[in-house]
Amino acid sequence: MIPLRDVIPSRTTPFVTMALIALNVLVFVHELTLSTPALRHFYFTAGLVPATFSWTAVITSMFVHGGWIHIGGNLLTLWIFGDNVEDRMGHGRFLAFYLAAGTLAALGQTWADPAAMTPIIGASGAIAGVMGAYFLLLPRSRILVLIFLFIFVDVVEVPAIFFLGFWFLMQIFGGVGQIGGATGGGVAFWAHVIGFITGLAGALVLARPERRSVEWWG
Repeated sequence: MIPLRDVIPSRTTPFVTMALIALNVLVFVHELTLSTPALRHFYFTAGLVPATFSWTAVITSMFVHGGWIHIGGNLLTLWIFGDNVEDRMGHGRFLAFYLAAGTLAALGQTWADPAAMTPIIGASGAIAGVMGAYFLLLPRSRILVLIFLFIFVDVVEVPAIFFLGFWFLMQIFGGVGQIGGATGGGVAFWAHVIGFITGLAGALVLARPERRSVEWWG
């Protein structure tokens, strides 16, 4: 299932969400200018390598991506869910929340495989936090998704709580499958799991009480 949009419009301008998207795009454009050896070096310096842990890389790794599909999927998801979570938290709180979710997600993946020499890159841990917050704050929302099933292709509307809950369970199953040294196709499942859980907790702490209702702006 590929999410296309949700049904709840953003009632404030999501400045932070747009700035995060722009920063990710700028970094990716820089990556496109690099030669293959230089790009590999960039992944290992800006990405987070658990075996050579760096607090600086914890932050920079959130803005590095490994290809068009990687960045496209992440930024589409951030755009769909980020604006509404930013609505509920406010701009400053949302930025702090996003960075905290990404940090804890990276630490979670490092804990799961501390000897890994493969760089952890991508915004998906932080975005998992956004998804977790959306799950808690807007469970009655609906998500328009594109479904591929063999030769069957359709666009359907599904409850947000189902879409996000199913996604979270898949991350848990993927993370369990990585135990014992399985690579999981290079997907940082534990970063997603920890990010999502951080999002649930962050929504409880940071969402403004007067904005918890869908109609808070009315």
